Amino acid sequence: MTNDDVLTALDQLPEAERIRSRKLTGNVATIVADASGLGAEERQSLEAKLKAAALAVPGVTEARVAMTAAKPHRTLIAIGSGKGGVGKSTLTANLAVALARMGKRVGIVDADIYGPSQPTLFGTSEKPQAVKEKLIPVEVQGIRLLSVGQLVSADTALAWRGPMASSALNQLVEGDWGDAELILVDLPPGTGDVQLSLVQKARPAGAVIVSTPQDLSLIDATRAIDLFGKTSVPVLGLIENMAGYQCPHCGEASDPFGQGGAEASAARLGVPFLGRLPLSTSLREASDAGRPPAAGEGPAAEAFSAIAIKLLAELEKVSA
Repeated sequence: MTNDDVLTALDQLPEAERIRSRKLTGNVATIVADASGLGAEERQSLEAKLKAAALAVPGVTEARVAMTAAKPHRTLIAIGSGKGGVGKSTLTANLAVALARMGKRVGIVDADIYGPSQPTLFGTSEKPQAVKEKLIPVEVQGIRLLSVGQLVSADTALAWRGPMASSALNQLVEGDWGDAELILVDLPPGTGDVQLSLVQKARPAGAVIVSTPQDLSLIDATRAIDLFGKTSVPVLGLIENMAGYQCPHCGEASDPFGQGGAEASAARLGVPFLGRLPLSTSLREASDAGRPPAAGEGPAAEAFSAIAIKLLAELEKVSA
């Protein structure tokens, strides 16, 4: 039994390119492997394969495997709104899908503690597992997802005070995100404890604000923009949702919430305007069914894709 025997056994593995060093001391084989980009289960599988290969060498009685990994660079983007009911969660889900279709590795933290919607929007009831006190995101429709809604039953009210909500957010953000490069954080409405906790502990690279065109919503959206400005988080842009409605029967267009208010506010506040989305029955039906329209073809998918392109451009500006 020699070092060459161990070398030969390990080099036959498909994962051999991850091995950084190997050494045989007496009957003990020591292996260092690179686990960058692997999730918890993949790391465990790699470790088991390396140990098995080393122990298969005659005379090796013990195999020690050390796993190293370069810390992945992740960019957090906060998706916020001043008011509830403006379509922020639906926008987050579809924006994530649009970014994934552009080749990005995307995750979602559903930090809307009191009204988690992402499991419904993605049509999943799968529960995340925990490995070494870290939650493993559920993978659905090409997106990695962690939500309080996965951890409690749908009809359970979460009567949590600020510290408990902030602690839950921290557990979600600190999950094992593998090689995800963009994490969208679906925040609760308003400017409270959860928003401040995210800024203080996770430092988002930027924030996106969602509003309807009406003045009542824009007043609160302005407050959300002000919060991020005061905490030195760049506002990447404002999105106008529910802007216009076309009757599916007569084809007549109307503006139940007005139109253009968010774009005008963006210009007044000096923040980018990322685009507008209409009030849409088909979007609502697809969302309720757990089928984000951004995953398909048609006007809705094109609209979300256009917003995703503008978002990446603004992100590149603040990252430069």
